[in-house]
Amino acid sequence: MKAILEDIKTNQGISSFHAFRYQVPYFQFKWHYHPEFELTYIVKGNGYRIVGNSYEPFAEGDLVLLGSNLPHTWSGKADGDVNSDAIVIQFSSEFILPFLELNESLLIKNMLDSSLRGINFEPDEQLVTKIIEITETNGVERILKLISILDILSKKQIKLIAPNTFHNIVSKKSEVRINKVCLFIQNNFQNKIYLKEVADLIYLTESNFCKFFKKATGKTYSDYVNEIRINEASRLLIQSDRTISQISFECGFETLSYFNRVFLYKKGITPSVYRKSSAV
Repeated sequence: MKAILEDIKTNQGISSFHAFRYQVPYFQFKWHYHPEFELTYIVKGNGYRIVGNSYEPFAEGDLVLLGSNLPHTWSGKADGDVNSDAIVIQFSSEFILPFLELNESLLIKNMLDSSLRGINFEPDEQLVTKIIEITETNGVERILKLISILDILSKKQIKLIAPNTFHNIVSKKSEVRINKVCLFIQNNFQNKIYLKEVADLIYLTESNFCKFFKKATGKTYSDYVNEIRINEASRLLIQSDRTISQISFECGFETLSYFNRVFLYKKGITPSVYRKSSAV
């Protein structure tokens, strides 16, 4: 997908870096990138997270470090009256570079180099406390707290998110087109979506749309839709007591057999085994 450039310097004002709490009814799809590094901690909320060419479900406690210009989005659904809640810390290479030149910062430097593929961490209580506190502090204390957070993270075991480094190619026309299509799919994946329907959204023939979508996302249109549907089904399998048949139809699959086949291909296990293993 061609992501939208986000202007973080304007948002951070006179501060050396941007740290804020983001509370909304749900995280909306917004495929974007920025030159700043970004650390995001999900306090509340669930859905799916797209980082580069990786599509994964996320839930409360998700902690991710993203490198410079790595396109990403968190996308969720409204959960009654409970807001989705995230803490986001964004800092530039110019800000962090003086610290990285110190011998004591070698682990942090190596971690930030790896963040070009995105890193997922297991949070702990001490770390979460520091992340929450950083939005409530100012001045030098705020800077010291960020360095402390990065130091703790650099000593943790990491899980790389994207299979390989994702190179974003900017095109304003493509940005608008792919976001329009992906927003439409997100809002309608529960229903049957005809290929002509989405192709018409951006005034392409079905053949040209398939070529455009594959080039923009690295996935075929049908695989992308199935990815979203399976992620939603995975969430419902864990968080609801609906039958597998009900979940398959609610997520847009026309037959239970096709749902089971796609789920097995995507997750490596059947829906029933997935539900049982998640309940343990």
